[in-house]
Amino acid sequence: MCADTVTEQPDYKDTLNLPKTDFPMRAGLPKREPEWLARWDEIGIYDRLRERAEGRQPFTLHDGPPYANGHLHIGHALNKTIKDMIVRSHQMMGRDARYIPGWDCHGLPIEWKIEEQYRAKGQNKDEVDIVDFRQECRRFAEGWIDIQREEFQRLGITGNWAEPYLTMDFHAERVIAEEFQKFLMTGTLYQGSKPVMWSPVEKTALAEAEIEYHEHQSHTIWVPFEIVRGGHVTMAPGEDDDYAGADSDLIAERMRGVKVVIWTTTPWTIPSNKAVAYNPAISYGLYEVTRTPEECWASVGERYIVADNLAADVFTKARLEEGGWERIREVSGDELSTLHLAHPFRGADGAEGFWDYDVPMIDGDHVTDDAGTGFVHTAPSHGAEDYECFLKRNWLDRMTHNVGEDSEFLPHVPFFAGLRVFNQKGKEDKANAAVIDKLVAVGGLLARGRQKHSYPHSWRSKAPIIFRNTPQWFAAIDRPVGDGQDELGKTIRERALTAIDKVKWTPKSGRNRLYSMMEARPDWVLSRQRAWGVPLTCFTKKGALPTDPDFLLKDPAVNARILEAFEAEGADAWYADRAKERFLGNDYDPSEWEQVFDILDVWFDSGSTHAFVLRDRPDGSEDGIADVYMEGTDQHRGWFHSSLLQACGTMGRAPYRNVVTHGFTLDEKGNKMSKSLGNTIVPEKIVQQYGADILRLWVAQTDYTADQRIGPEILKGTADSYRRLRNTMRFMLGALAHVRPEDRVAPEEMPELERWVLHRLAELDERVRTGYAAFDFQGVFQALFNFATVDLSAYYFDVRKDALYCDGDTARRRAARTVLDILFHRLTTWLAPVLVFTMEEVWLERFPGADSSVHLQDIPETPEAWRDDALAAKWAEIRRVRRVVTAALEVQRTDKVIGASLEAAPIVHVESAEARAALGSVHFEDLCITSDITITGDSAPEAAYRLPDVPGVAVTFAKAEGEKCQRCWKILPDVGRHAHPATCARCNDALG
Repeated sequence: MCADTVTEQPDYKDTLNLPKTDFPMRAGLPKREPEWLARWDEIGIYDRLRERAEGRQPFTLHDGPPYANGHLHIGHALNKTIKDMIVRSHQMMGRDARYIPGWDCHGLPIEWKIEEQYRAKGQNKDEVDIVDFRQECRRFAEGWIDIQREEFQRLGITGNWAEPYLTMDFHAERVIAEEFQKFLMTGTLYQGSKPVMWSPVEKTALAEAEIEYHEHQSHTIWVPFEIVRGGHVTMAPGEDDDYAGADSDLIAERMRGVKVVIWTTTPWTIPSNKAVAYNPAISYGLYEVTRTPEECWASVGERYIVADNLAADVFTKARLEEGGWERIREVSGDELSTLHLAHPFRGADGAEGFWDYDVPMIDGDHVTDDAGTGFVHTAPSHGAEDYECFLKRNWLDRMTHNVGEDSEFLPHVPFFAGLRVFNQKGKEDKANAAVIDKLVAVGGLLARGRQKHSYPHSWRSKAPIIFRNTPQWFAAIDRPVGDGQDELGKTIRERALTAIDKVKWTPKSGRNRLYSMMEARPDWVLSRQRAWGVPLTCFTKKGALPTDPDFLLKDPAVNARILEAFEAEGADAWYADRAKERFLGNDYDPSEWEQVFDILDVWFDSGSTHAFVLRDRPDGSEDGIADVYMEGTDQHRGWFHSSLLQACGTMGRAPYRNVVTHGFTLDEKGNKMSKSLGNTIVPEKIVQQYGADILRLWVAQTDYTADQRIGPEILKGTADSYRRLRNTMRFMLGALAHVRPEDRVAPEEMPELERWVLHRLAELDERVRTGYAAFDFQGVFQALFNFATVDLSAYYFDVRKDALYCDGDTARRRAARTVLDILFHRLTTWLAPVLVFTMEEVWLERFPGADSSVHLQDIPETPEAWRDDALAAKWAEIRRVRRVVTAALEVQRTDKVIGASLEAAPIVHVESAEARAALGSVHFEDLCITSDITITGDSAPEAAYRLPDVPGVAVTFAKAEGEKCQRCWKILPDVGRHAHPATCARCNDALG
């Protein structure tokens, strides 16, 4: 051969089995996802699922209805995505998983929006026909339902969107009224006058679930109540020289003029004071003022009773200097119990005797000496604990009615008539200041100040509320329901507490939260003073007292006429002309009965949904009980709570078997999202930038049972995880191009590496099914992501690329492709509940067709025989040694000794004979992606590479000997000795 002759190297690229797929690396989700939505709509995917699942065991997730009054926020997206993953995963595990989305349509937020529109036009809502007003509310809700439905569907949520449930549907309104009538007929409904949380802005009573707490600055005042009638007490001789040996009359006389000091943050309630509470367990003292500065409301010689632990704080607040007071003696609970006080406004000029009554001292466990004075000013019309104290003593005839619906003092209240606590914008008005000024004028103030503290606000108007005594309708939760014969308990509370322990809670802390709430809750306030909703469909007898047995009309025929009208016309029938005559019929004189026009609490509406969704719909639940209720943690006092109360009152049991709770969504720094902070994350923006699957993947990656964080950096990390998963799926698609059924290999004929993959699939199948059944999406996703990226992409795929690309029609290549096919069917179905769009894209790439969809598949059954723990243990040892080899090669690559691992033929020193045997039974060089490898039990030289956490293994580097195969790039001694130039024996055989 001439010296200048150039030998051309053959190009074998076209002879390789390189991956073939049109599946793009870039997802383009924002653009492509709507195409899949349209396709699902075209093929009727939800109906197809129902047909496919016919005969299966039903599984029903009952949707807690969102409110139809605005665009979705990130909490909606989290909530609905979790629900969708629950439904889809149970469907793919062999259930008939139904999902009926629903909306809460009645209530104050919608009514408030319509009122705002009226105010903007200068109209008065009260001058509008009530049916016309209700129709406007209905149209408002309908508009938002359409908007929210589209927004939910864009997130990939599957369900019966064509036939959702709405609390304003005529049948729903009929059932809500029917459920209310059950409370009427079983005797748990009553009308009472007690303090309720009242919104002066919205002019209605509110339930606990409609309250949120915000910081509020309140007035604080220390008010002395003078003792006007003393009690008597036996004093021990020598206990106090002034009192020792004195008879009770003298003691009573000597207590006159002493003042009991109370502290309150609601000065406006002082005009309604009816008692002062103390706690016998607290140590109280009688204190005398000995020295005062110039600016002070106390006088030398005045005597006050306060809790000993708080005395210094009280007198400091009264501007007394240290040493300006002296403790005279102890005052016992027995003595306090006999005292009667004067109201601070007693005898005031112009009061016309309004406050000329004695104020009794009463004992109460709610009194503490943590703050204040150790005494609690008690206005039973303006506080729950105050009311309970009076109820226990049967003193309800002492209740006051001094404050109206605008939080204004009523005309009969001296000095303060017409003054409001809060104005119509929820800002403080003049009542507090006026009461304080009057106390100063009559010498009834010891000290004053301001304090920031947590205060209840309406969660809708965000305005502070007051406690106000008004006639309302209640469901008694401690009164026997009907005849009281029920295995779970006689009362609603007993039934609810028993039912809670029959429910499975995720997380388990949800059980304790709801149980403690149910233990302590008062009777349920059912009535609202509004217009948009289902009315309390009952009649009261004119002139009768609420305690009279014939006060409420309980007639099944009247009830039936109401329900029939509601079914045909909706709840507007209650407001039609001559509705009273229509419903009472010929059996009752309409002039003798009052029609109740209060509206049911919307929590009663949503609490009743189990009846008209689970019980009444053909796609509901066979026994009227949902498999799952799933909402945010705030619903322990909301929907979970009201549904349990309602169901225990009407059917004696909980309406759910499982309750799953998610936390709140915070920004990346852990702050609550708010428009004012500018840290809100809107689902629509995420979908536009990344696609809905990225949002869904964020949900799957997070522990939703606690509060979660989301933000730009977190979403970037989520998108990176998505890309890694997408590449895993793309590799499989490429490697499976043109695979044929006849290429399949039975597991027992596969190499050990493939059988190890099958073992991992058997392990994962159990993990996936268990996790999905327990609603543990984070656990499922982490297991699948680690498997896809570590076991597959970084190990199995990396190892088997050589066989897939370079082998001919070998058993090894057929086994690998068989395993890839098995992997494909499992990964796509395992991940389909999470990545609904991407797994559909992956599926259709391989199985195109008009009716094809991954969502019509079930998770394949995985044979238990695939599990091989002994094989797994062996391969765990092999991978342990491999990790040292690959780390050693990476050092050589970094130092530019080699460019690729195929240039290496390392010597691996392994102390364990068992490990050496395992390594010798496999092609360890292929596993390490080297051209050759030597396994030895010889001692390793000091310079050998080691990993501290893999004892007994060391690697000595050596380069591979031979020539580079121009087809597979391995460096082998036999290259160039075969028919095909520059090939190794394996590649030569593949070329034929």
